[in-house]
Amino acid sequence: MARAGRQHGRVRFSINIPNFGDFADVRTVARIASAAEDAGWDALFVWDHVVHDKIERKIFGDPWMLLTGAALATTRIKLGTLVTPVPRRRPQQLARQVATLDAVSGGRVIFGAGLGGPVADEYGAFGEPTDRVVLAERLDEGLELLARFWTGDPVTHHGTHYQVDDVALLPATVQRPRPPVWIAGFWPNRRPMRRAARWDGAVPLFGNGSHGYAPSVDEVRELVGYVRQHREGDAPFEIVVGGASPAGAAGGDLLGPLRDAGATWWDERQRIDGDGVDSFDAVLRRVEQGPPVVT
Repeated sequence: MARAGRQHGRVRFSINIPNFGDFADVRTVARIASAAEDAGWDALFVWDHVVHDKIERKIFGDPWMLLTGAALATTRIKLGTLVTPVPRRRPQQLARQVATLDAVSGGRVIFGAGLGGPVADEYGAFGEPTDRVVLAERLDEGLELLARFWTGDPVTHHGTHYQVDDVALLPATVQRPRPPVWIAGFWPNRRPMRRAARWDGAVPLFGNGSHGYAPSVDEVRELVGYVRQHREGDAPFEIVVGGASPAGAAGGDLLGPLRDAGATWWDERQRIDGDGVDSFDAVLRRVEQGPPVVT
């Protein structure tokens, strides 16, 4: 039986921001990234949406350009998307974007992937398929292609959704054999977590509207046990949970039990039903307070 995380080990801490509102500006994202690095956070993650809710008419920035600005403003923290909807991307273009960011950052990319959504707004509004079975097939096939493209070796692939004829995408990613891949999904849906078990980490949400709210210890423990049942080998595996936490020791009181249940990352998020989720000032205040202290 494989391990599903570093039980009772160090928890790492990330800041999570959308790619709209104040954070549609690459300079603003670079400022948050620099402040996060100075305050001792371990990573910055950016959403990957094109409209999110097309009725709202928000201002958006491209996540890979935003992260490039963050990479140039930092030297240490990890950078990535939570999460990129692989089924609405062309794998060859996405492979190039990730490899470029990995080069610019000196090998600091973590690639978060999933189906994404809302499906009607981000797929259907552009004439893309909305059948979740088809999207799941494209996700799995796309992930396998990305992993092959990132090696720099020639790729030939004749699949259900993608075709490649003897193409090598160079340069390969700085990280070898590839950047870590974390898979998102809603728990207790089992299929996304079985998919995650084949890669390097799981980024579960625990119900609609849960962004910014910490999961229960029992939910995390159940998820960790399920992933462990479906892992093969002993490679490290990350369990990423998140919410809004108080700074210092009070945050440790929240995170300590989640760490003991198997969580290895805490992703700091503004609550989705509040007014701070895309506010630079609100996020910066929390960033400058530093990560929770977990003993």
